[in-house]
Amino acid sequence: MKDEVKTLPRVMGVLNVTPDSFSDGGQWEGVDDALAQTARMIDDGADVIDVGGESTRPGAEPVDEATEHRRVVPVIEQIHARWPDIEISVDTQKPAVARAAVTSGATIINDVTASLEEVAAEMGVGWIAMHAGGPSKTMQNDPHYDDVVEEVADYLESAVGRARAHGIERVWVDPGVGFGKTLAHNLKLVANFDRFTRIAPAVLAVSRKKSIGDLHALSDGVDMVDADDRLEGSVAMATWGVHMGADLVRVHDVRATVHAVRMVTS
Repeated sequence: MKDEVKTLPRVMGVLNVTPDSFSDGGQWEGVDDALAQTARMIDDGADVIDVGGESTRPGAEPVDEATEHRRVVPVIEQIHARWPDIEISVDTQKPAVARAAVTSGATIINDVTASLEEVAAEMGVGWIAMHAGGPSKTMQNDPHYDDVVEEVADYLESAVGRARAHGIERVWVDPGVGFGKTLAHNLKLVANFDRFTRIAPAVLAVSRKKSIGDLHALSDGVDMVDADDRLEGSVAMATWGVHMGADLVRVHDVRATVHAVRMVTS
């Protein structure tokens, strides 16, 4: 376990052990497949492995606690046993799953609801507080902000205040690109990402998201670009995030992102 947040940006590799995540759903559902992907990401330079057992893509149906527990805990146990020096985060919004994941080896709770600060404090681990515009099933139903950057910043400042009040030492903020925002909102958040780095160490999580696909489609003159064909835009956005002070970039394409991050920080 890391004792403090590193000053250099770190790369967080996405490991979705779900059947329905927007990009890699169904690829790493079995423990053996998940461990093989973890090994690849570690070889490619990942600093953190982010394990998620419930899709939070727009329109996703919620998953019951027992199912999510069954998906993530055995994988986290095995990752921790095989690679004890790699940091593991659990991407969950359920207190019981977060506790079980930490007991199994996770040291960060990646919380899309920004509501699990008490659990993070109780378990003595880091906490990523993200802004979402509502539940996954409905968050993209006509999202509206008067000033998306400042409204999201205010929300995250409040979350960090709660975390500090609970004595959490390692806190990150994530503006939640793609979570209850339009393309225009997302671009404003990314363009002004340094607003969030002034609140706390910040996470940029835009890898393969619809906004990247929309920009690829515009540049290519097509209607749609599939999630697994969004590498260039994902790496470009990650590099921009590092330039703007991101502490963590959460990505699917670890190798390409690590090389890009090293280029801009060497």
